[in-house]
Amino acid sequence: MLLVLATFFGVFVDAGDALQIQCYQCEEMKHNDCSTPEYVVNCTVNVQDMCQKEVLVKPDGIHYRKSCASSGACLIASSGYQQFCTGKLNSVCITCCNTPLCNGPKRKRPSPSAGTTTRPLLFLAALTLLPLV
Repeated sequence: MLLVLATFFGVFVDAGDALQIQCYQCEEMKHNDCSTPEYVVNCTVNVQDMCQKEVLVKPDGIHYRKSCASSGACLIASSGYQQFCTGKLNSVCITCCNTPLCNGPKRKRPSPSAGTTTRPLLFLAALTLLPLV
């Protein structure tokens, strides 16, 4: 119960704080190298709350555009271009995400075997603490 109240109270305390996200920003790069620190930008506070990534397949190769975006504009653009996202020539794919620098390269996920040893331990810890709630 205490945890629920603390979480509830924390939501209201943080509600007035400005929200700002960082994204990669570049125009028409022919390679994915704009996912480096010099291309990191601070998006407009409380306006641009998402990162956007466009992947364009042109005759001379794959081009990338990355930027900050408002959630409404990004989601409309991504759904509007969904039919053109084929991966073939003249393909345009637009994706939106809302975590810092999420429009950069895909991060490697840990291998399934890496998490199997900790899951039973977490489960046992949760069962042990259950009577305390």
